[in-house]
Amino acid sequence: MEAFFRAHQPIDLHLHSNVSDGTDTPTEVVRAAFGAGVRTMALTDHDTTAGWDEAIAECAQQGMTFIGGMEITARGARGGGVHMLAYLFDPNDEALLSAVNSVLDARIPRLQEMTTRLAATYAITWDDVLRQANGKSIGRPHLASAMQELGYVADTNDFFENVVTKDSPYYVPSPGLDVRDVITLVRGAGGVPITAHPVGRHSHVMPREHMVALNAAGLGGFELDHVENFKNPEGLARLREYAEEFDLIVTGSSDYNGTRKPNSPVSYTTTPEMLQRIIDESTGFAPIYA
Repeated sequence: MEAFFRAHQPIDLHLHSNVSDGTDTPTEVVRAAFGAGVRTMALTDHDTTAGWDEAIAECAQQGMTFIGGMEITARGARGGGVHMLAYLFDPNDEALLSAVNSVLDARIPRLQEMTTRLAATYAITWDDVLRQANGKSIGRPHLASAMQELGYVADTNDFFENVVTKDSPYYVPSPGLDVRDVITLVRGAGGVPITAHPVGRHSHVMPREHMVALNAAGLGGFELDHVENFKNPEGLARLREYAEEFDLIVTGSSDYNGTRKPNSPVSYTTTPEMLQRIIDESTGFAPIYA
């Protein structure tokens, strides 16, 4: 239980920098988290760990514990996008690196196609999207920000909920890896895979056979205490039942993105007991304690 007491509370395990789709540098993310009261944090940029070193250095300055993380783009059983949070994996694992790099490479043509489709209705160009992307990992939130800057949507949530929904003519299927392959890769790199905001952007309830398949693949748990999940109370309740039945880890996080989302650090947190389980199951990267 030594690690349990060394990782101080509050614990926020889902924050993004401008290395992917956040607006703050990794240093600024750490400072924002510290200022909000966070004392243990994970930087979880999309499909990259490029911000880790900077965040680790600032965590040391602030006296915070750093948990290595990444949010991986995956594809679920229904064909839709699924985001998998990976914690405490080896950031140099060749199989995992190769997989996430393939996802990064596939993102640009996907976003270009979505921009082209939107341009048939809205006055938006690819250059508008590129102006929003300061980092390596470009994604749909940059497209959402471009639409917001042009005055077509109120915010990122408006974009995803009312314009580019899965059933809209503007949507292009995710280039992500099969979710079971992602779970296998993360486990192979010594990490712990946790599904991010699992019912946040759809209204369905996960069938039990899907849960059984994910559990067999090695799923670690669900990020349930997340603001987006509360839009689907039935789906969220079912996942809480699955978490208890299959003895899964349950996390809570802010999903901080700087000014791109209204989410604030420490708005939702993970309990020390659940962080301890992540630490106990991991072998790829040790927490860096304050």
